[in-house]
Amino acid sequence: MTNKKSYMEEVCYSDNVKKYDLSKPPIKQSKTALLLTRLLSKALLPLLRKGHKLEKINMDGLKPPYILLSNHMQWMDFAVLFDAIYPERFNLVAANHVYYKDYALLEKLGCMCTRKFITDISLVRNCHRVLQEYGDIFAMFPEARYSPDGTQSVLPPAIGKLAKKNKVPVVILINHGNFLNQPFWSHYKFRKVPFYATIKQVLTAEDIENMSIDRINQIIEKEFQYDDYKWQKDNNILITEKYRAHGLHKILYQCPHCMSEGTTTSNGISLTCNRCGKTWEMTELGELKALQGETEFSHIPDWYKWQRENVRKELLDGTYKYSDEVQTYGFPGVYKYFNLGKATVTHDLENGFVLTGNYNGQDYRIHKPVSSLYSLHIEYEFGHLKGIDCFELPTKNDSIYCIPTNEYMVTKLALATEEAFKIVNK
Repeated sequence: MTNKKSYMEEVCYSDNVKKYDLSKPPIKQSKTALLLTRLLSKALLPLLRKGHKLEKINMDGLKPPYILLSNHMQWMDFAVLFDAIYPERFNLVAANHVYYKDYALLEKLGCMCTRKFITDISLVRNCHRVLQEYGDIFAMFPEARYSPDGTQSVLPPAIGKLAKKNKVPVVILINHGNFLNQPFWSHYKFRKVPFYATIKQVLTAEDIENMSIDRINQIIEKEFQYDDYKWQKDNNILITEKYRAHGLHKILYQCPHCMSEGTTTSNGISLTCNRCGKTWEMTELGELKALQGETEFSHIPDWYKWQRENVRKELLDGTYKYSDEVQTYGFPGVYKYFNLGKATVTHDLENGFVLTGNYNGQDYRIHKPVSSLYSLHIEYEFGHLKGIDCFELPTKNDSIYCIPTNEYMVTKLALATEEAFKIVNK
C-alpha cells in the first residue's frame, strides 16, 4: 500500500519570519496626515505636462461618511484621489505589496493593508469602523489592479453588500488619461496626455436603504464603465511619442491573423506577429491599423475582448489546460520577498490553481479553487522582483508570486481566471 504524500497547505517559513497583522484597525487620519496627502497631490499633479481637470457631479452638500470607489490606471491615481476629496478625512485600502518598504508611512496616512483577491473579513470590519466609528470616507480601488486595456476590470461582487450593511452614500471617481499617460503594459514610459476625472455621488443613503443588493451592484457596475481609448478618440487627443506601442504585445498576445499565441512583439509604434509577419501600426489617436491586409481590430479593447472570448471557448470545450514549472517568490508579510525556488503549477476549470513545491525541506501544496478567485493579480515588469512579468496566488497568510516560462501566459491566465469564475458562478 502506497502512502499518500503529505503536504503543508502553506509555505513553511522559519519561525522568525516577521509577519504583518492585516486585521489591525487603520489609524484615524490626523490633521498632519491629511495635510501630507494634500501636499503629495499638490506636488505630483503639476508634473502632468498637459494638466489635470476634476469635475464634481451631484456632490453638493455631501459630507462623510461615504464609500468612495475609484478606477485604477497607475500610481498617479492616488494623487487624483487625494485632491478630489480634500479636505475630508479618509482611510484607503492598499495592497500588501504597496506596503513594501513604505509600510510605516502608509500606516500613518491611514491606509488599510490587505491581500488581493482573498476573502478578508477584517477588511469588512475596518470598513465598518471607518464609516460608523470614525465617520470618515472609506476609499478603495475595487478593481484591485491596474486596468490592462484602459477599460473596466471585473468588480468584486461584495461591494453591494458592503454598501447595504453600512447604509451610506456611494461615490465613484473615474479617471481618464491616466491609463494613456502610463499604460499598465508600458508603465516605465510616459506619454504627454491631459488628465480628466469625474467624482460623482451615484447612490444616496436613502437609495441604499430602499434598494436590493443586486440593484446596488447593477448601478455601481453601470456607473463604473470607462474606456480610455474611446475617450482619447472622442476628445481628439494625439499621442505623438515614437514609443507609444512599446509593450503592447503584453496584453495583445494572440495574433488574429494566424491565431498563434505568444508570438507578438512591439517596438516603437508597431505591433508585429513574428510567426506570420503581419504588422499593425498604433496611430496617434490610439487606434491600430494593419500595414497589409485587413485591420482585424482597430480598437485595442476589442482585440483584448476577442482574446477573452477565445479563452472562454477553450474552458467550455475542455481544451484549456495550463501546466508549468515556475520560479516562485513568497511575500508572507510586507517586509521581504523570499526566493522559494522552482515549483509546479497547474490551472484548469475543474481544479483551479494547484501549486506544489518544496521550501525549507517541507513540501507544500496550495490550492485555489475556481470559485475562490474572481480575478488574478498580475504584474508586468514588476519592480519588486527585478522587472519580471508574474502572477500572484494569494492565501490567508501569504502571497506567492509565480514567473511562468512563457511570459504571455500572465495575461492569458488572468483572462482564464475571470472567465472560469463566471462559468462556475453563472
